[in-house]
Amino acid sequence: MWYFLNVIFNILNKKIYNYFPYPYFVSVVHLAVGVVYCLVSWAVGLPKRAPIDANLLKLLIPVAVCHALGHVTSNVSFAAVAVSFTHTIKALEPFFNAAASQFILGQPIPFTLWLSLAPVVLGVSMASLTELSFNWTGFISAMISNISFTYRSIYSKKAMTDMDSTNIYAYISIIALFVCIPPAIIIEGPQLMKYGFNDALAKVGTTKFITDLFWVGMFYHLYNQLATNTLERVAPLTHAVGNVLKRVFVIGFSILAFGNKISTQTGIGTVIAISGVAMYSFIKAKLEEEKRQLKST
Repeated sequence: MWYFLNVIFNILNKKIYNYFPYPYFVSVVHLAVGVVYCLVSWAVGLPKRAPIDANLLKLLIPVAVCHALGHVTSNVSFAAVAVSFTHTIKALEPFFNAAASQFILGQPIPFTLWLSLAPVVLGVSMASLTELSFNWTGFISAMISNISFTYRSIYSKKAMTDMDSTNIYAYISIIALFVCIPPAIIIEGPQLMKYGFNDALAKVGTTKFITDLFWVGMFYHLYNQLATNTLERVAPLTHAVGNVLKRVFVIGFSILAFGNKISTQTGIGTVIAISGVAMYSFIKAKLEEEKRQLKST
C-alpha cells in the first residue's frame, strides 16, 4: 500500500503541475488535506488524540520546519523536471545523511559505508549530465530537499517520544502547514489571483481541478502515514530494502505514465545510483544490527 499510494501520488502530482504549475500552493493543499484528515480521525477517535505539551512542541517544531522545507522544495523540483529525474537526485539523500552524522552529530562513519556512496554520486552525475528535462531549478530544489530531510532525521532523533507514529506525524503536519502558508501567499499569491486559478479552471474545469487537489492531498498524507507506520514495525534491513524498492517503483511507473524519453547515459546513471543506495542501505542495516547485538550481549 505504501508503494501503491506513493506511485499514484507522484503521477497525479505531476499531472496537476502540467496544467497548474504552482508548487508552493499545491504543497499547502497536500498538507491541508492531511490535516483535515487527522482532525476528523481524532474527532471519531481513530486514533485517539495524544496530548501534547510545550516541551514536546519545542522538539517537534524543528522537525516540522525541515519537513515543510523538504516538502516544498521537492514539489518545486517535481514541477520543474521529470519525476524520474527528481527521484534520481533524491537518491543522494543517504550521502547527506552520512555527512551530517559524521560532521554534525560526530558519529564516525565506517570507510565501507562512504565507499558504497561513490556509485550514488557517480550515477546521479551521469544522469544529470544528459537528462533531457534538466534545469537548475529542478536540480537545486531536489538538493535542498535532500538537505532538509537530512536535518529532519537529525531533529527527529531528538524528538523521539512514547507517542505513537500516527499522532507524531499528525502534529508535524499541522505545524508544517502553518510554515508553508506564508511563502505560498508571498511567492505565488499574486499570480494565482491574477490568472493561475482561472487558467486551471479553463483547462480542466472546476470539478476536476478540485477533485485532483483533494485526491493528491489524500494520497500524499496516506502514503506518508503508511510509510511511518510500516517503518516503525520492521527491521532495519527490511527498512533499507523498502526504501530502495520504493524509489525504483516510482521512477519506473513515472516513466511509463508520462512516456518520458531518457538517454542511455541517464538510464545507466539512474541504475548505478539506485544500486549504490542499495549497497549503502544493506551495509548500514548490517552495522545497526551488529550494534544491537552487542548491546544485547
